[in-house]
Amino acid sequence: MKNRIKEFRQKFNLTQEELANQVKVRRETIVFLEQGKYNPSLKLAMNIARVLKTNIDKLFLND
Repeated sequence: MKNRIKEFRQKFNLTQEELANQVKVRRETIVFLEQGKYNPSLKLAMNIARVLKTNIDKLFLND
């Protein structure tokens, strides 16, 4: 699953560490998400979308 996490994160000038802290995961989780190597739980996806002030549909794209 492709996503736009990095794009939105950079828009808000957040580091991977800062985003990770806000959604209560490790920085490595954000790295793997951005690389498309990990699919988040619905709860994590919603939390990331909330922090990045968007919705899940805009953040996560179907291949």
